[in-house]
Amino acid sequence: MDGEELTEQETALYDRQIRVWGADAQRRLSKSHILISGLKGTVIEFCKNIVLAGVGSVTLNDDRIVTEELLSANFLIPSDENVYSGKTLAELCCDSLKDFNPMVRVSVEKGGSCFHNLLCRELSNFHVDFFNKFDAVVISSCSLLTKKTVNEMCRKLLKRTAFYTVDCRDSCGEIFVDLQNYIYSKKKGDETVECLLEYPSFEEAVSVPWRSLPRRVSKLYLAMRVIEKFEELEGRIPGETSAADLLNVQKLRKELCDTHSVDESQIPDALLERLLEGTREFPPVCAIVGGILGQEVIKAISGKGDPLKNFFFFDATDGKGIIEDIHKQKAEG
Repeated sequence: MDGEELTEQETALYDRQIRVWGADAQRRLSKSHILISGLKGTVIEFCKNIVLAGVGSVTLNDDRIVTEELLSANFLIPSDENVYSGKTLAELCCDSLKDFNPMVRVSVEKGGSCFHNLLCRELSNFHVDFFNKFDAVVISSCSLLTKKTVNEMCRKLLKRTAFYTVDCRDSCGEIFVDLQNYIYSKKKGDETVECLLEYPSFEEAVSVPWRSLPRRVSKLYLAMRVIEKFEELEGRIPGETSAADLLNVQKLRKELCDTHSVDESQIPDALLERLLEGTREFPPVCAIVGGILGQEVIKAISGKGDPLKNFFFFDATDGKGIIEDIHKQKAEG
């Protein structure tokens, strides 16, 4: 990838971006390959952003058929219902996404979509070599098991493959980032210095005991772990919860808080209720979280800018975005 130069057509098309982050950063983007699984509204915003930025290729993975719920925050699905017949969500989005930037190769990978059964395990059934084709892997609304398994496969590759999970429920969003051992350059005064960030895996990050977390850790971090665990124990497809589950989720919250020696008030009922009923996506939240995700993937591939480490949370009720650096060494130190 490093030895290939931008073509004249790429240089002309991305002239504005090259002026902002330089030809070398644009060259890295233009030769990069991104896998995206789970095409919910936040991920659709992300797809639009990275295609317009000029990545080399995007591979979409989502075998679901179109439903009214999926239409709520997905502007890539054509309005003409006649085109839906026989096409998966990934195929429909692929056709539309190609129009945003004809220089980006957009394709579909069938199978593996994590929405097919209650265990959500198909994506993790791909062989580890499959992920070797990509510079970044982005998965959305997947089970706890799938997040752990796919992240671990990315870490087994000989090259560094960036891994991201994103999940939006109601008016809340979460992004997790794993860049493994990431080296990048940044300006300090008149000098350019080399920086190293060491990232934990998703499994390592969510295994940190709650009592060891920063004192004012985001309530959304804790609430998401409760919902995630509930879905795993109940064999639910991520997001297939409702207010009817609140009592059982509250019981699980008590168990987890007792285990971790954390006060239950850290995970308010009102927040759990919103997350449980968050099947319908809010386009403004999708735009914000998808925009942040796009920026982070572009930074990781281009090597420009301080990357996020390692969780990002957004709650539209207060309009705040919070970054939490959660890993065992910091927590135990």
